[in-house]
Amino acid sequence: MRNLLLSVLLLFNVSLAHAQNNVALLLFGGEGHKTFLGCLNCGKYNSGSICNKYGDQGSKYNSDSIWNKYGNYGSKYSNQSPWNKYASEPPAIVDKEGNFYGYLTANSYNQKRTRIKLYVQLTDLWEEITDDPEPVADRLCGRE
Repeated sequence: MRNLLLSVLLLFNVSLAHAQNNVALLLFGGEGHKTFLGCLNCGKYNSGSICNKYGDQGSKYNSDSIWNKYGNYGSKYSNQSPWNKYASEPPAIVDKEGNFYGYLTANSYNQKRTRIKLYVQLTDLWEEITDDPEPVADRLCGRE
């Protein structure tokens, strides 16, 4: 049931996000938010996309990927991960002009948490849905 709910929710919101937003949303983490973690809304064939499972940012094996559940940016226990609901140093969402769109974080108390509905829902549902990020990435990115 959760997988069905996630699928419907993500498919609707991904279509809506792509239709409304043609600016690339870039994710940066680490100290000073200098580590490029990927493009959130770029296609699955874009080399820098979090949806390209063969690229560094989309691979579940890359230590700097949000899909690596053992890495700093993918572990639900890391202070720098979007999936940690207590994180105080989550990744920042910006565009290439440097406009700030908030932090990608499950921490609902973070005043600067993104207000982009898709990413709020994704981080809110993360822990309820799965401990394995791969099925979530597959659904979010249309990689099934």
